[in-house]
Amino acid sequence: MDSQNYIIREITPLSDRDCFYIADRRKTEFTYPMHCHAEYELNFTEHASGVRRVVGDSAEVIGDYDLVLITGKELEHVWEQHECTSKEIREITIQFSSDFLSDTLLNKNQFNSIRHMLERAQCGLCFPMQTIMKVYNRLDRLSGEEQGFYAVMDFLYILYELAQSEEARVLSSSSFAKIETFSDSRRVQKVQKYIAEHYQEDIRLHTLAEMVGMTPVSFSRFFRLRTGKTLSDYIIDIRLGFATRLLVDSTRTIAEICYDCGFNNLSNFNRMFKRKKDCSPKEFRDHYRKKKIVV
Repeated sequence: MDSQNYIIREITPLSDRDCFYIADRRKTEFTYPMHCHAEYELNFTEHASGVRRVVGDSAEVIGDYDLVLITGKELEHVWEQHECTSKEIREITIQFSSDFLSDTLLNKNQFNSIRHMLERAQCGLCFPMQTIMKVYNRLDRLSGEEQGFYAVMDFLYILYELAQSEEARVLSSSSFAKIETFSDSRRVQKVQKYIAEHYQEDIRLHTLAEMVGMTPVSFSRFFRLRTGKTLSDYIIDIRLGFATRLLVDSTRTIAEICYDCGFNNLSNFNRMFKRKKDCSPKEFRDHYRKKKIVV
C-alpha cells in the first residue's frame, strides 16, 4: 500500500523571495497530523513536557524544551499531545528551502560544520539542553525582528551554534528515512554499503572482516569506534529501519516483513522490535495508520 494514501505532504507558505518562513505560536494543544514536506524545518517547543515527538521511526516523550532539525523531505514527523497538560505551550517553527545556502557556500571551510549538520538532519536531529540555551535568546526574538536582513543574520548564527553541538542526536534510522549514511572511514563505508545491500541475508563477522583485511576481533573494535555501535546492533538497527518502513508503506504481514528484513525468527523479531522501539510491530503500524490522515 502506498504511504501517500495516508501521509500529508504539507504545502508550506514559504515564498521564493524569502530566506525562511517563521511561525511563533502560543497554544494549548498539538492537533496537526503527521506530515512531511520538501522544506527544511527547525522546530522548537517550550513548556510542552509530556508531548510525544515522532520523527520517522523514532518516538520520544519530550521535556519542557525540545529543539529538532529535519532536512529529509520524505521524513514523516508529528508532535502529539500525549500526556502534555500545559496550557502555555510555545512552538517556534522555521522552514527554509534546501537552496537557502548554496552548495558553493556550504563547501567553503567556514560552513563545513553546517553542511555536516544538514546531512545528519536528513534523519532528524535533536539538540541537548545546553545547546538550546545557547540559541534561545536569538530564537525568542527572531519572529519579532523588523529588519529582515538582521533576522537572516540571527538565523545563520543559530545554525552555526547548533552545528557546533557534539551531543546532537540522530533520531530516525537511516533505512526508514531512505537515506544513505556512511562513515568517514573508507573501510567502514565498504562494510556499511555491503550491509545495506545484503541486510536480508545472513551476514557473518568474518566475511566483513576479510573484506577490509582485518581480523574479526580488530574489526569489531574498529567498527564500534567509528560508528558508536557494535556490529550486531548496527545490523539490527538497519534491518529494523527497513522493517518499520514496510510496516508503514505496505500491507505485508508482520511475519513476511520479519523474514524479508533478514530476521530468521518471528519471536526474536518481535522481542528486538519491542526493545528498540518500545512497542510491538503491530502497535507501531496501528499508531502510524491512525496518525496518517489525508486532509
